[in-house]
Amino acid sequence: MPKVETFDKVLVLKKATDVFHEKGYNATSMQDLVDATALNRSSIYNSFGSKLDLFLECLKSYQDLYIIKISETMDKADHALHAIELLFEFYLNEILSDNEDKGCLITNCISEMANQETSIINFLSSNQRFFMELLEELVKKGQKESTINRHRTSKEYALYLFSSIQGFRTTGILISNKKDLQTIVKTIIQTLI
Repeated sequence: MPKVETFDKVLVLKKATDVFHEKGYNATSMQDLVDATALNRSSIYNSFGSKLDLFLECLKSYQDLYIIKISETMDKADHALHAIELLFEFYLNEILSDNEDKGCLITNCISEMANQETSIINFLSSNQRFFMELLEELVKKGQKESTINRHRTSKEYALYLFSSIQGFRTTGILISNKKDLQTIVKTIIQTLI
Protein backbone atom coordinates (compact mmCIF):
# COMPACT_ATOMS: atom_id res chain seq x y z
CA MET A 1 0.00 0.00 0.00
CA PRO A 2 1.55 3.35 -1.04
CA LYS A 3 2.26 5.94 1.61
CA VAL A 4 -0.04 8.94 1.78
CA GLU A 5 1.63 12.34 1.75
CA THR A 6 0.90 14.15 5.00
CA PHE A 7 2.27 17.52 4.02
CA ASP A 8 1.23 20.44 1.85
CA LYS A 9 3.05 19.75 -1.43
CA VAL A 10 2.49 23.29 -2.75
CA LEU A 11 4.05 24.79 0.39
CA VAL A 12 6.97 22.36 0.28
CA LEU A 13 7.61 23.23 -3.38
CA LYS A 14 7.51 26.94 -2.53
CA LYS A 15 10.04 26.50 0.29
CA ALA A 16 12.32 24.35 -1.86
CA THR A 17 12.01 26.84 -4.71
CA ASP A 18 13.07 29.64 -2.37
CA VAL A 19 16.20 27.69 -1.41
CA PHE A 20 17.11 26.86 -5.02
CA HIS A 21 16.42 30.48 -6.01
CA GLU A 22 18.64 31.84 -3.27
CA LYS A 23 21.55 29.40 -3.58
CA GLY A 24 21.28 27.91 -7.04
CA TYR A 25 20.99 24.21 -7.76
CA ASN A 26 24.63 23.23 -7.28
CA ALA A 27 25.09 25.06 -3.96
CA THR A 28 21.85 23.70 -2.49
CA SER A 29 22.41 20.64 -0.32
CA MET A 30 19.87 18.05 0.72
CA GLN A 31 20.30 19.37 4.27
CA ASP A 32 19.29 22.84 3.04
CA LEU A 33 16.12 21.32 1.60
CA VAL A 34 15.44 19.34 4.79
CA ASP A 35 15.84 22.50 6.86
CA ALA A 36 13.65 24.61 4.58
CA THR A 37 10.82 22.10 4.10
CA ALA A 38 10.86 20.48 7.57
CA LEU A 39 10.69 17.10 5.81
CA ASN A 40 13.25 14.41 6.45
CA ARG A 41 15.47 13.18 3.62
CA SER A 42 13.50 9.98 3.09
CA SER A 43 10.25 11.95 2.76
CA ILE A 44 11.84 14.19 0.15
CA TYR A 45 13.24 11.24 -1.79
CA ASN A 46 10.00 9.23 -1.52
CA SER A 47 7.82 12.16 -2.55
CA PHE A 48 9.94 13.87 -5.18
CA GLY A 49 12.72 11.46 -6.15
CA SER A 50 16.17 12.96 -6.44
CA LYS A 51 17.31 16.51 -5.77
CA LEU A 52 17.22 17.03 -9.53
CA ASP A 53 13.63 15.78 -9.73
CA LEU A 54 12.64 18.17 -6.94
CA PHE A 55 14.41 21.03 -8.73
CA LEU A 56 12.53 20.27 -11.95
CA GLU A 57 9.22 20.32 -10.06
CA CYS A 58 10.22 23.66 -8.55
CA LEU A 59 11.08 25.03 -12.00
CA LYS A 60 7.73 23.87 -13.41
CA SER A 61 5.83 25.35 -10.48
CA TYR A 62 7.73 28.64 -10.87
CA GLN A 63 7.06 28.62 -14.63
CA ASP A 64 3.33 27.97 -14.11
CA LEU A 65 3.09 30.89 -11.69
CA TYR A 66 4.82 33.25 -14.13
CA ILE A 67 2.73 32.14 -17.09
CA ILE A 68 -0.39 33.06 -15.12
CA LYS A 69 1.06 36.44 -14.07
CA ILE A 70 2.24 37.23 -17.59
CA SER A 71 -1.10 36.26 -19.12
CA GLU A 72 -2.97 38.45 -16.64
CA THR A 73 -0.61 41.34 -17.43
CA MET A 74 -0.89 41.05 -21.20
CA ASP A 75 -4.68 40.64 -21.07
CA LYS A 76 -4.80 44.34 -20.14
CA ALA A 77 -3.27 45.35 -23.50
CA ASP A 78 -5.11 47.35 -26.15
CA HIS A 79 -2.96 45.97 -28.97
CA ALA A 80 0.04 43.69 -29.56
CA LEU A 81 2.76 46.31 -29.10
CA HIS A 82 1.06 47.40 -25.87
CA ALA A 83 1.14 43.74 -24.71
CA ILE A 84 4.90 43.65 -25.30
CA GLU A 85 5.30 46.96 -23.44
CA LEU A 86 3.26 45.57 -20.54
CA LEU A 87 5.39 42.42 -20.54
CA PHE A 88 8.56 44.48 -20.13
CA GLU A 89 6.85 46.66 -17.53
CA PHE A 90 5.98 43.46 -15.63
CA TYR A 91 9.62 42.36 -15.70
CA LEU A 92 10.75 45.86 -14.70
CA ASN A 93 8.49 45.73 -11.65
CA GLU A 94 9.75 42.24 -10.83
CA ILE A 95 13.33 43.52 -10.91
CA LEU A 96 12.54 46.57 -8.79
CA SER A 97 10.72 44.48 -6.19
CA ASP A 98 13.53 41.90 -5.98
CA ASN A 99 15.20 43.32 -2.87
CA GLU A 100 17.56 40.36 -2.61
CA ASP A 101 18.73 40.62 -6.25
CA LYS A 102 18.04 36.94 -6.86
CA GLY A 103 16.86 37.40 -10.42
CA CYS A 104 14.63 34.95 -12.24
CA LEU A 105 14.97 31.30 -11.24
CA ILE A 106 14.66 30.11 -14.84
CA THR A 107 17.13 32.68 -16.20
CA ASN A 108 19.54 31.77 -13.42
CA CYS A 109 19.09 28.11 -14.30
CA ILE A 110 20.07 28.83 -17.89
CA SER A 111 23.42 30.24 -16.83
CA GLU A 112 24.03 27.59 -14.16
CA MET A 113 22.83 24.36 -15.72
CA ALA A 114 21.81 24.65 -19.38
CA ASN A 115 24.75 22.54 -20.52
CA GLN A 116 24.87 20.06 -17.64
CA GLU A 117 21.75 17.92 -17.54
CA THR A 118 19.46 16.60 -20.28
CA SER A 119 16.27 17.00 -18.24
CA ILE A 120 17.17 20.64 -17.53
CA ILE A 121 18.00 21.26 -21.18
CA ASN A 122 14.62 19.76 -22.15
CA PHE A 123 12.77 21.96 -19.64
CA LEU A 124 14.60 25.12 -20.74
CA SER A 125 14.07 24.30 -24.43
CA SER A 126 10.36 23.79 -23.82
CA ASN A 127 10.17 27.06 -21.91
CA GLN A 128 11.95 28.86 -24.74
CA ARG A 129 9.61 27.36 -27.37
CA PHE A 130 6.58 28.49 -25.38
CA PHE A 131 7.83 32.07 -25.08
CA MET A 132 9.09 32.20 -28.65
CA GLU A 133 5.64 31.15 -29.92
CA LEU A 134 3.97 33.72 -27.68
CA LEU A 135 6.30 36.50 -28.82
CA GLU A 136 6.09 35.53 -32.49
CA GLU A 137 2.29 35.61 -32.37
CA LEU A 138 2.37 39.03 -30.69
CA VAL A 139 4.74 40.39 -33.31
CA LYS A 140 2.64 38.96 -36.17
CA LYS A 141 -0.44 40.57 -34.68
CA GLY A 142 1.40 43.87 -34.18
CA GLN A 143 2.62 43.84 -37.75
CA LYS A 144 -0.93 43.24 -39.00
CA GLU A 145 -2.13 46.10 -36.78
CA SER A 146 0.76 48.28 -38.09
CA THR A 147 1.94 48.94 -34.50
CA ILE A 148 5.12 46.93 -35.14
CA ASN A 149 7.30 47.55 -38.21
CA ARG A 150 8.09 44.94 -40.86
CA HIS A 151 11.85 45.51 -40.99
CA ARG A 152 12.29 41.96 -39.66
CA THR A 153 10.15 38.83 -39.71
CA SER A 154 8.00 37.96 -36.72
CA LYS A 155 10.40 35.12 -35.89
CA GLU A 156 13.43 37.42 -36.03
CA TYR A 157 11.73 39.93 -33.71
CA ALA A 158 10.61 37.10 -31.41
CA LEU A 159 14.24 35.94 -31.11
CA TYR A 160 15.29 39.52 -30.43
CA LEU A 161 12.61 39.97 -27.77
CA PHE A 162 13.33 36.63 -26.11
CA SER A 163 17.02 37.46 -25.96
CA SER A 164 16.20 40.96 -24.71
CA ILE A 165 14.03 39.57 -21.92
CA GLN A 166 16.78 37.17 -20.83
CA GLY A 167 19.36 39.96 -20.89
CA PHE A 168 17.04 42.36 -19.13
CA ARG A 169 16.34 39.86 -16.35
CA THR A 170 20.08 39.23 -15.92
CA THR A 171 20.97 42.93 -16.07
CA GLY A 172 18.34 43.60 -13.41
CA ILE A 173 20.36 41.60 -10.88
CA LEU A 174 23.11 44.22 -11.06
CA ILE A 175 21.21 47.35 -12.06
CA SER A 176 18.22 48.37 -9.98
CA ASN A 177 18.00 52.01 -11.01
CA LYS A 178 14.48 52.45 -12.35
CA LYS A 179 15.41 55.17 -14.83
CA ASP A 180 18.24 53.09 -16.32
CA LEU A 181 15.98 50.06 -16.61
CA GLN A 182 13.24 52.13 -18.24
CA THR A 183 15.79 53.38 -20.77
CA ILE A 184 16.65 49.79 -21.68
CA VAL A 185 12.97 48.95 -22.15
CA LYS A 186 12.36 52.08 -24.22
CA THR A 187 15.27 51.20 -26.51
CA ILE A 188 13.98 47.65 -27.00
CA ILE A 189 10.46 48.85 -27.80
CA GLN A 190 11.70 51.57 -30.18
CA THR A 191 13.31 48.86 -32.30
CA LEU A 192 9.84 47.51 -33.04
CA ILE A 193 8.18 50.79 -33.94
